Amino acid sequence: MNLLIFDGFGHIILDVAIALIPLFFLFLIFQFVFLKLPLRKLFDILTGFLLTFLGLALFLQGVHIGFLPMGALMGERLGAIDHTWVLVPIGFVLGFVAIYAEPAVSVLTHQVEKVSGGYIPQKILLYTLSVGVGISVALSMVRILIGIPIWYFIVPGYILALVIVKYSTKTFTSIAFDSGGVATGPMTATFILSLFVGIASVTEGRDPLLDGFGMVSLVALAPILSVLTLGVIYRRKERGQYEKEASRTKAYRNDR
Repeated sequence: MNLLIFDGFGHIILDVAIALIPLFFLFLIFQFVFLKLPLRKLFDILTGFLLTFLGLALFLQGVHIGFLPMGALMGERLGAIDHTWVLVPIGFVLGFVAIYAEPAVSVLTHQVEKVSGGYIPQKILLYTLSVGVGISVALSMVRILIGIPIWYFIVPGYILALVIVKYSTKTFTSIAFDSGGVATGPMTATFILSLFVGIASVTEGRDPLLDGFGMVSLVALAPILSVLTLGVIYRRKERGQYEKEASRTKAYRNDR
């Protein structure tokens, strides 16, 4: 397959410019009316705008010529193997690695650890999200192989999430629903999605439009369930520590 590196790059630059220009002019209005930042700080922010523009353009071009074709080709090859059950563990590994390397997830876990003062460690939250998404991608593989409708997973999943909210903490509930959006970042929405479309296109009796899509919705649901479950564990841990401290205090008073 012959692909030109900068094929269609002009359209991508135009799309990125259309997305960033309103934000740029909004910042200029705030700068001249409210902020009035010094020239050095203004220069740093404008440099950041330029780097963001170039980074987004190059990233989207890389997705266009790299991630999407690579995912589709890998999906077609995987879908054609004899032992299709192997796709389930492969899906788990791909989901785990994709979220582990997701930039937006890294930012979220870092912010959570910082704001919580280390109470929720970055590594624990990262592994929780990675395992949850890995399971959801594996279930998506099962859905393609067997032909299960997507709502068989989505409706019970969100009902279960609403039930777990009652037993989790408010902190983890807030983090959980943010995690669902963060997990569906560029790694998931480019490589893994195109991989599933490729698998569905070569699987007998499957329609890429019906079976290839829907994986992103499961990926968005998985972090919600996994983080809420982590919240239940933390809540029980806190309750156990509180009961131990209460028993120690009571024993100390009795000794006196």
